[in-house]
Amino acid sequence: MFTSLFAGLTFGLSAGLSPGPLSTLVISQTLRHGIREGMRVALSPLITDLPIILISVFVLTQFANANTILGIISIVGALFVGYLAYETFTTTHFEVNAQTPALQSLLRGALVNALSPHPYLFWFSVGAPTMVKTMQTSGLPAALAFVLGFYVLLVGSKVFVAMLVGKSRGWLMGPAYGWIMRALAVVLLVFALLLLREGLHLLGIFL
Repeated sequence: MFTSLFAGLTFGLSAGLSPGPLSTLVISQTLRHGIREGMRVALSPLITDLPIILISVFVLTQFANANTILGIISIVGALFVGYLAYETFTTTHFEVNAQTPALQSLLRGALVNALSPHPYLFWFSVGAPTMVKTMQTSGLPAALAFVLGFYVLLVGSKVFVAMLVGKSRGWLMGPAYGWIMRALAVVLLVFALLLLREGLHLLGIFL
């Protein structure tokens, strides 16, 4: 269960701190309207992601015994996480577009997140396969620990960023952000390699 929780926390922290439409909206709403509006945007994945999780887990559960399909999905997930590691490593600062419209922050955040490909890519290629495998090997509590860890730090890190931006605009332009992103990139790369090994194992290529 600890491994599942740690994986969820790592992916959640990376997603929470990585640049993207939702993160930009968190920061821009905070800069324009205060910390409360930024925090409302940060909560939006709790609204939009549940259907994605349920559908992706249901689809993959139907193929729970198809090692070839799960192996291919795992390799695709490894490539996606590897790309996230590269994207995270090369991010050294955060650029904000201050032209974001005002207020209705929770609704705006939900729309931005629902229309972004990242939640769908993550849950179909990484999150759901991880949950299915975890349920098979460690049971439902461990799978729920993965989801809990993911959303605690996904939402929590975005709330933290909103608070930092609200109190200190210069922090995201400094060196601390770049070092945090590089450290997260290394951890993501480790998970990518583990997913690749699992995918090859399921395909019978590597033991």
